[in-house]
Amino acid sequence: MSDEPFLWQMLYHAVYTPPGEPPPPLDITQRPELSRYVAGWGAPGDLGVVAEVEGQPAGAAWLRRLTGERRGYGHVDDQTAELTIAVLPGFRNQGIGDQLLTHLLAQAAHHYPAVSLSVLAPNPARRLYERHGFTVVADHGGLLTMLRHFADPSLRQRSTDETGFGSDAAESA
Repeated sequence: MSDEPFLWQMLYHAVYTPPGEPPPPLDITQRPELSRYVAGWGAPGDLGVVAEVEGQPAGAAWLRRLTGERRGYGHVDDQTAELTIAVLPGFRNQGIGDQLLTHLLAQAAHHYPAVSLSVLAPNPARRLYERHGFTVVADHGGLLTMLRHFADPSLRQRSTDETGFGSDAAESA
């Protein structure tokens, strides 16, 4: 069974809405600049994890290389995968985003030299990204591009083992 329908739902929740602002329309995810993060999920190189609470999906984090005309907001270079992450509102502030990111980055270290993302400067999720080693590499009027490089390949297995996730962890959502 494909997780793509849930990823579309998560893409909507990944769009940051500042406090006091109305949420965006549901069809915002169909805009080309956003749909590229999910459309055709399962292509070579796609990598993701889904969090479940009591058997129900609660959040997801995924990576894709978006290149050429499909470049995303957090594009750094064609070898770096872009991160998308979201947790359903009823499950936020319970550490699920932290667990998703820990698990996904442990797996990503085996596949990519680095991971990037874009985040609005006031988004509280920025602190989560910083705790996971992301640093700001560009500021486009408050839309930040953040990047996390992985260690030398000879050190990657050790850091993965320290997270508690082994090589048998799921590699796709």
